[in-house]
Amino acid sequence: MPRSYSLDLRERIARYVDNGGSRHAAAAHFDVSVSFVVKLMAAFRQTGCLTAKPEGGWRYSKLDPHRDFLIRRVSEKDDITMSELAAELAERGTIVDPSSISRWLIRNGYRFKKNIAGQRARPAGRGGRTPDMDGPAAKNAA
Repeated sequence: MPRSYSLDLRERIARYVDNGGSRHAAAAHFDVSVSFVVKLMAAFRQTGCLTAKPEGGWRYSKLDPHRDFLIRRVSEKDDITMSELAAELAERGTIVDPSSISRWLIRNGYRFKKNIAGQRARPAGRGGRTPDMDGPAAKNAA
């Protein structure tokens, strides 16, 4: 992610515009985009501050208002699928993709592991038994 422009540059741009320079001329003079100068000056006129807005922060999720419902449903039925949860949320008026529910649950500390039915039937690697040396194939070869 690109870094914010320095406060020094922001102050020089604001001084340039306040001394009668146009926003387009300031952008060309300081080698920045016109939209940056326009937004900077609008924010400066509104707040009186030239510092950059903080980066990052809290991410809003439309599932946050349904926290109690989701946690209750997962605790009631521990093998509920994300598709089932999405369908139940759709009935409540919130359309959401099942993968979004999965990411939300993981972000909120819920991890899901496969149950016994989802595990492998035998160890990984080559499957099956090795043929008997005394089996029918060995007798036919002799």
